[in-house]
This record gives sequence, structure tokens and C-alpha cells, in this order.
Amino acid sequence: MLSDVIASLRSGRPFANREDRAGTWHTPFAPFAGAGFHIVLSGSCRLLAPDGSSRTLNVGDVVLTPHGTQHALEDPGHADADADSPTSLLCGAYRLDRTQSHPLLATLPDVIHLRSQFGRHPALRSAVSLLGNELRNPQQGSVSALSTLLDLLLIYILRAWFEDESDRGAPGWSAALADPVVSAALSAMHEDPARAWTVEELGKEANLSRAAFARRFTGLVGEPPMSYLTWWRLSVAARLLKESGTSLKSVAQSVGYGSQYAFANAFKRAHGISPGRYRLAHTGGRQPSQ
Repeated sequence: MLSDVIASLRSGRPFANREDRAGTWHTPFAPFAGAGFHIVLSGSCRLLAPDGSSRTLNVGDVVLTPHGTQHALEDPGHADADADSPTSLLCGAYRLDRTQSHPLLATLPDVIHLRSQFGRHPALRSAVSLLGNELRNPQQGSVSALSTLLDLLLIYILRAWFEDESDRGAPGWSAALADPVVSAALSAMHEDPARAWTVEELGKEANLSRAAFARRFTGLVGEPPMSYLTWWRLSVAARLLKESGTSLKSVAQSVGYGSQYAFANAFKRAHGISPGRYRLAHTGGRQPSQ
């Protein structure tokens, strides 16, 4: 499901580069319409968070700023034994379309800090290693490889954070994704948004009554199942309108609306604009092929 969440709001290609620092240094990062990340490849540094707090980042630490909030990195200072050692960082960003922000992302803190722990989150460590190697030794196909690896990196960062939150018993989306009943329902909706889902049908999949399933889903996700399903359908529709030449009728059918009129009304309520005008606004006036 995380792949769907990211795909629903990604805009443009992600980017990354390696940054080498030594001596006394301070690098500010202005507010950004996306999500940024930093990975310490060698040495150490300090992160100055948006709330004014600071924390030390060591080799292997990963930081994600999911809301693109202002922050800074600087040398660790005299309090750190590695203060005079060079620091190598892997820094990058993902451009996001905040108009379609998934409620899952709204629950994330301004800073996600994953400390390096041997043996924990091996997939994330592998992605970091591959990304670092690709930047150090670019070869044929590096542009495509980097884009794919950056997508994987974001998925693994979010997956690792939600796993850690679930282990701590945190409420919200981390608990929803860890709950087998709610997670299965979310996956079913994401995999087949066109299906005529009902609360009763989703509850039966988990051997729960309609009322019991609705309470469980709403308590963890924060909104009723059908409300979330409508939101997801219209988010998928928005992506199709921007990225494909599919006709409005086909878009409507692909997200579960048998009537193009009903789809247009629902889309306008959610996005404040008709599907046709939305497409024109996001494709430079290009019309789809019929």
C-alpha cells in the first residue's frame, strides 16, 4: 500500500547527490514542497530540527523530513570526538503534490530519524548501499537506476518507521498497517478500487460483523471505510487524469463509477474542479486521444 500512497502524490523525478564536508560547516535547508532525506555515509554531524532541537547523526543514520520543513545540518562541534573528521552525506528530495496528500503522510512527524542498528531494517541498508555505489560510480543506465533506488529508499524508510512505531504500540496509521484486519481491507481497496465494495463485504473477509469491522477500521484509520474508499478512488482518478490519455468515461469506470455524471460530481466535491478542467490544468491544455 505504501507504493500506492507514494505514487498518488509524487510529482517529477526524485534527485540525490553526495555531499562531502570537513572542518567547521553549516548547511541550511529552506522549506521545500516535498520530502527531503539525509544519510550519513561517514563521519558525523548535527541535525538542527524545525522545533529548535538538535541531535547527533552518526554513520548509517537516516533522516527523512516528510513535510519539507526548514532544517539544517552542521559539523558536530567540539563535543564530538569526530569533529575534525570529514563527513560524507547522501542528500536528496522527492517532489510531492500536496493537493493529493494521503492522510497517512499527514500523521508523520517533521523529522523521522532512523538510527543505524546492525541487522535491523536490512532492506533499507541495502538500498542505501546500492544508492551510494551508484552515485560514486555512475555507469550506463544510472539515471533510471537512481530513480528506482530512490523510490525504494522512500518506501523502506517509511516501512522501517511504521514498523518501529508499531513495535512501540503507537496509535494511528502505524497501528492500522500492523493490524491484519484493517491492513487487509486497505490493500483490497487499493488493489481494486473499481469493485463495488461494501462495509459488510470487507467485514466478512475478516470474519467480523459489519459494525465490528467499521468500528475497528474507523478507530485506526480515522475515518469510515466507505469514506476512505471514496477518497482513494478520487485520488487514483486524479493521477489518471494527469498521467494518461484515458477518456473521462474510462477513468470513471476504472475507479468504480458507472455514471460519468456521478463521477464528475464526486470529483468536483473532492477537488473543487471538474475532471475535465483538472486535466487541462495539469497537462498544459493537452486533450486525451479518444
